Amino acid sequence: MIVSHNELVAAVNKAFLGMRRHCGEADVIANMVADLQMVGLNGVRHFNNASQFLSLDSDCAVSIQNQRQGRFDVDFHGGSVACHLPAVLDFALEQMVESKSIMITLKQCHNRWLAYSELVRLAAKGIACRAQWVNGTSPKRALYVLNRGCVAPEVFFSDKLASDHSDFHSMTIELATQDFDVAQSSEGYAIHLDSAELSRAQKSSWEEGIFVEDSEWDMLKQTATVFLVENSARSIQGAGELV
Repeated sequence: MIVSHNELVAAVNKAFLGMRRHCGEADVIANMVADLQMVGLNGVRHFNNASQFLSLDSDCAVSIQNQRQGRFDVDFHGGSVACHLPAVLDFALEQMVESKSIMITLKQCHNRWLAYSELVRLAAKGIACRAQWVNGTSPKRALYVLNRGCVAPEVFFSDKLASDHSDFHSMTIELATQDFDVAQSSEGYAIHLDSAELSRAQKSSWEEGIFVEDSEWDMLKQTATVFLVENSARSIQGAGELV
């Protein structure tokens, strides 16, 4: 089905607020989902998958580890990238005052696809970004490359695991003041979605509405409804019922 940007953002916002979490900003996460959906990368499906586990994760602050010149690690304690990435990237930019590049390793994290919009925003500010991770399902490996000023990333996929990639719950993000070599970065990745294709999809979404699979939209609306209705005597009688 076709939905508007406002409808999609409002639905995700309600669903996340209803989870009553301490970490994460509903409006930021809603736009993460919308941005990913608008370019055809299944933002709603990724959020629906995430919503099944968000209520089970630790919902606590991340921990900075192994900080040294030009790199640091972040332990998400099983949390979602969507809930913590904006703050992590703000911290990384502060560290780049003394360095032209920085590598961030996110550990024990989930929902890595949703990093998309935060990296696009950095590229618009003149920071080149390269992010890669390994999935437990196909495609096995994913890579975003966003050079300075780009409005959409070059996206690469591979179904073959490299010998040094075995962690299904981590993500590596590199930020730099100089552009990355796209050809060199994508060695070993067989599938390429170019940025122009993503930009066309985004333009179409703005002009014609955002396509969402019916089943995914229904699941999102159900999540928003279930979490917003309190399990009380009144809700059992019927939420919103006239009294």
